[in-house]
Amino acid sequence: MSTEPTIESHQLWGGRFQSRPHEALVKLNESLSVDYRLWPYDVRVAAAWVDGLTGAGLLDATERALLAEGLGRVSARLAGGAGDGAQDEDVHTLVERLLYEEVGDVAGKLNTGRSRNDQVATDLRLWCLDAIDAVDREIAALGRALVSQAERGVDLILPGYTHGQRAQPIRWAYVLLGHAWPLVRDRQRLADAADRISELPLGSAALAGSAIAVDRESLRQSLGFQRVASNGLDATGSRDYVAELIFALALVATHASRLAGELFTYTSSEYGFVRLSESFCTGSSLLPQKRNPDVLEIARAKQSRLVGDLVSILSVMRGLPAGYSKDLQEDKAPLFDAVDTVLLTLPALCGAVAEMEPLPERMSQALDASLLATDLADDLAVEGVPFRQAHELIGNLVRAAESLGVALMDVPAGTAATVHKLLPEMLARRRSWEDSVERRATAGGSSRASVRAQVARLSQEFALPESP
Repeated sequence: MSTEPTIESHQLWGGRFQSRPHEALVKLNESLSVDYRLWPYDVRVAAAWVDGLTGAGLLDATERALLAEGLGRVSARLAGGAGDGAQDEDVHTLVERLLYEEVGDVAGKLNTGRSRNDQVATDLRLWCLDAIDAVDREIAALGRALVSQAERGVDLILPGYTHGQRAQPIRWAYVLLGHAWPLVRDRQRLADAADRISELPLGSAALAGSAIAVDRESLRQSLGFQRVASNGLDATGSRDYVAELIFALALVATHASRLAGELFTYTSSEYGFVRLSESFCTGSSLLPQKRNPDVLEIARAKQSRLVGDLVSILSVMRGLPAGYSKDLQEDKAPLFDAVDTVLLTLPALCGAVAEMEPLPERMSQALDASLLATDLADDLAVEGVPFRQAHELIGNLVRAAESLGVALMDVPAGTAATVHKLLPEMLARRRSWEDSVERRATAGGSSRASVRAQVARLSQEFALPESP
């Protein structure tokens, strides 16, 4: 059985050239160091193409068996590290070279009617679909951690903030759920992206479609795509699905960064609302007392990498004509980095959330009577005072409390009466923080019933899939 020559002479092109590429071009053109991780998909796509060629009458049963068995051995070799340190131009060249080593010249029939252009587009879409599944599992795990903490934090009340200033009392559970809902939308975006990604390019060849009458519908079913690509020029040259996926991942990272940023604030000595587990903290090389929330700081910062990845892929795509251009070789580095970064960040953030401890006393200490100002304005509005006027009156009451150096609810009755005759009675009611929170009983509000309803819905959203 004859075999293909050495790595140095194995390439998928070159018949019309008299000389070999310059070493500088070889180094620039090489992509195996980046696309090597696509090899399981390249082998899988090759196996499907073998069946397609057999169905089209281009391979007989013996050749089909040889190629199928050879691809199985190639897969085993690569899984065992046969590609480590390989000098091939790209992953497609690597797989073909190893296939030649396994089955000889019949390997040359594999690429009948197909191109690296539709190969890589198919490989990459399959990789993206698996990546989405992996990211989705981590998002759901973080969601479950937030919901679990929320279930335990329904009775804890702390200040809610707008503009970085204390605004109204809310439940700790409500804060956590405010970070869980964006994760639901992240999963929806990824599912939408997966639907658009699930389109088969194989059979498009270089750009114009294959001259071999391969059954693309059978290929679609074999590889698990939802649809066959409608236009080969678009299928081989489009990378909008890569940009869309990176964008969705950038939003995931943004939501993770926002969660980490808020927890970072709450774990500071000045707030002290939350204490992280030691297993998610580090120390200082100089300051023995330090307990640094590195997990939150790094998770907060990782979002910047995703933004860079998104800008990178959009810049690569800008101005390209339809069809494949070698510029698109630069699509994988930002994509792989985006997925890797999210899959590195989410488990650490999830662990930190799952093990963190809320500190109710510090939350209670931060509650200030001024947080009830809106309640007083609402009380006046219920009594018929136009809210804009009520808002101004309570503002006057706040100013009076500040000038007297007393808490809002401790303004003397005589002073309060000069602002509005109903205020002394309203101040005397002495509403509790719980009373204030329970007034926000509209759907989506911070009342106990609303929070429990949200917990129930989110528990379903992030539930583990049932075992088959």
